[in-house]
Formats: sequence, structure tokens, C-alpha cells
Amino acid sequence: MRLSTRIALWAAAVVPLLVVLAGLLLLPLVGRDLRHQQDARLDERAAALLPSVRALVAADSKGRPKVEQNQQRKVVDAALDLGVRVTGTDGGVLLSVGPQPDGTGVLPSEPGGGPVTVRDRGSSWRVLTRAVGGNGNGNANGNGRGSGPGLLQVIAPTGPADRQAAAVRRRVLLVALVSAPVSALLGFALAERATAPLRRLSRRAAGLDPAAAPGAPESPGSPGSPGGHGFLPERTGTTEVDELSSALALLLTRYDEQARRTAQALDTARAFSADASHELRTPLMSLRTNLDVLAAHPDLPATDRDEVVAELRQDHARLLDLLTALSTLARGDLVQLDAFQPVDLAELVDAAAEEARRRHPGTVFAVHAPAELRVFGWESGLRIMLANLLGNAAVHGRSDGAPARVTVRLAAEGPQARLTVDDSGPGVPPADRAAVFQRFHRRRDSPGSGLGLTLVAQQAALHGGTVALTAPPDGTGCRAEVALPLPRPDAPTLELPARRDWLTGPGR
Repeated sequence: MRLSTRIALWAAAVVPLLVVLAGLLLLPLVGRDLRHQQDARLDERAAALLPSVRALVAADSKGRPKVEQNQQRKVVDAALDLGVRVTGTDGGVLLSVGPQPDGTGVLPSEPGGGPVTVRDRGSSWRVLTRAVGGNGNGNANGNGRGSGPGLLQVIAPTGPADRQAAAVRRRVLLVALVSAPVSALLGFALAERATAPLRRLSRRAAGLDPAAAPGAPESPGSPGSPGGHGFLPERTGTTEVDELSSALALLLTRYDEQARRTAQALDTARAFSADASHELRTPLMSLRTNLDVLAAHPDLPATDRDEVVAELRQDHARLLDLLTALSTLARGDLVQLDAFQPVDLAELVDAAAEEARRRHPGTVFAVHAPAELRVFGWESGLRIMLANLLGNAAVHGRSDGAPARVTVRLAAEGPQARLTVDDSGPGVPPADRAAVFQRFHRRRDSPGSGLGLTLVAQQAALHGGTVALTAPPDGTGCRAEVALPLPRPDAPTLELPARRDWLTGPGR
């Protein structure tokens, strides 16, 4: 059921109910006001009749029939449409005119403080009773006709007031009946207008193509510009719809991000498989050839056998290094920002140098670093970068058979942490200094996988830094220089590169 229909039905049910409840509160107030008006009329008429009634009672108590007749006519003329009953000082009825109860003993026999309601034969009456003295001041003259006060009773039927109250009751019910369809129509119209932004939002959401690339624009004619599937919040002036639109845009943005990560992971997996298949073919063929040689010549001389086994070990080491490097490169392509945290780079440099001394016992490592230098980074990635920098320097830093000498310096220079690794090797020609960071770029005599410096470049880019190969100040050997930004309170938050294809791209 549509929301506008629900609102219309609720309006059709609630509005008449409110009208009836308002009528239930209003009817007692209307009845009270009508009764007050009737009582005020009785009091006003009693005040107008009281002088003539006093004269009538006094004439009766003094035995003056002519005066009594004259006063009776005056009372009848002043009574109009109300009932009037006058009781003499002896309790007898001197005058009874107009509408009043037929039953005896129904009317009050004593004066009261105000009008009272009496009932007779299914009818109701309002009666105001006033005391009237026999001689005009409330006392009889002692002629034996009685010494009690006379009574003036002004009587009005409650039927007109009851009919007015009943008319109000009928009107309330009529308004309640009429208000049901009217409120339903108004509620439906207002709901249709109020839900129009929601329907537009629904049409925009339904028009999105799940197969479209993240960031693709919406269909023609729809608002918004390229964003999460081209969906941008549309300001409608309705808070709830605007909040829903913003939430939907945020959801689509997160969906696009997850889709991008999934696509990147799939591309990385495919590239890993392709590169592994391509690069592993040669060492695997070499392994197969050497194994065939050993199988075909069980009586191979010990010298030749040792040579074949050494080649097998070299091929195995190359396979292991290649798979490890490819896996590490894939990790760098998929790492997320939540893996980054404050890291002491000086401590990592010392640890990398100790590990390099253990792996390359013939190489001399000299480290010059401060006691502490913190950067915002991925600790595993920084370890990978340092291990490959020092390992590359140890392998390629030999010259003329002499042991390699590697000098590592770390210092803070302005807003950057600058790391230099100098070796004493033959160096890299200027024309090749950019190509060495590409995947699988290696010299013919290189024992590595050709991914070491690619990993260094990848980690420098992930950390918002740079890496370059130059010549040391003395011109001998090679210098690898890495610059990483230092964290600053006023600096923007680190953002990872939008595209990371060190494994999937054509190379660097």
C-alpha cells in the first residue's frame, strides 16, 4: 500500500474521531451556557414581576379584591411566554398562568437561592422561587388570613434549550461524517505532494545500473554528476528525504570503493598468476633439465653431480625469492590506510642493518641515524623497503672483488625524513636509473628477481614519498635516496594513491 494511501486512511479515521471528541467536550459547555442564559432570563423576569406580585399579595392579605384584580392583570401582561405562579400568605394560589407542571407538589414550597430543575410526566422545567411579603415588606397585617410570606415562582420549560443542545449534537455528528471523506482527500493530496521527493529519489535509485563502472554518470535527464555511480544527494527541502538521499549516496560510494578494491584484487591475482607463470618458466625448465640429468646419469662423477646440485639450489632460491617478491608486491597493491600508524623509522633502520649483516656477513654496514625519528607509515612495508635497499646495496656494491661497503644515513630535513644508502659498487649509469625500478629489470649477472627496487619504489609511493638513484658525493658507487614526509599537525591526512598497479601495470 502506498504511503499516501496510508496517510489518507489514517486521516479519514483520526479526523472524525477528533471531531467527535471535540463535540463530547463541547456539548456540556453548550448545555451549561444555554442553562445560564435561561436562568438569567428567569432572574430578569422575576425582578420585573416582583413589585406587581408584592402588591397582589398585599391586596389579597388586606381583602381588596379590586386592587387584587388590577395587579393580576399586570402580572399576566408581564409574564409573556413564561409560567408564573403566585402563592398568598395563607398558602393559597393567587395566580397561575403560562406553561408549568400539571402535577401537585412538584414545584418547590420554599424559596431557594437560584433556579432549580423539576420533572413532571417526562418534561423538565426550570423554576425560580422568590419570597414575597404580604404587606409589601414580608409581614401579614393580622387579619387572620395568615402571616407566612407569599411566593413568586417563574417557570420555563427546558425543551428549547434541550432542542438547541440536540441540534448542536447533530451538527457535530454531521461534521464528523463529512470530515471523513474530506480529510481523506486532503490527506491524500498533501501526502502525494509530501512524498513526491521520495518518489523522485526512488526513480533515481531504480535507474542506477549495477553493471556500470563506479563513478559513471546517471542516466540522461537525472540530476547529479559523476560520483558513486553518478549519484549525488539532491536537496529537496524535506529533511528525511535529504538524509535518505545522503545515506544512499554514501552507501553507493562505499559500494564503489569495495567494488574497486575487489576489481583491483582480481587484477592483482591475475597479474600474480601471469607473472609467476612467465617468470617461473625458465627456472622450472632448468630444474627439470638438471633433474633429468641426474636421473639419466646415476653414475655421474661427483664433481659434475655437485655442480648440478648447486644449480638446483640456485634455481630453488631464485624460485623462492621470485614468489616472495611477487607476493610482497601484491600486498603493497592491496594494503589499506587502516594498516598505517606512527612508526619509529630510526629503529627500523637499525633492525634492517642488523638483519643485513646476518645475511651478508662479508659486507660492512655503517649506520648513522638519530635516536628516534617517527613517520606515519605501514611498518611491514617500511621493513620491506629497507631490506631491499640494504640487500641490493650489499649484492651490487662489490667492486673488483673487494667486500661491499654500505653506508646508511637517516636524518630529518625540513618536512621530510631523508634516507640515503651508499655503496661502493660500480654504480648505475644515468640512462638506466629510472628503468631499474621497473618490474623484472635486472642485469645479466644479477642473482635477484628484478623486483627489489620495484618494491622500494612501491613503498615510497604508498607513503607519499620519492626514491631516486644518484651518485654519492665522492662519485664512486651508487646512492639510493628515499624521502618520506614527516607527520605535522597542520598537514592533511595521508591518502593512498588512487591507482596502484605495481604488479598489474606494464612496469615502472
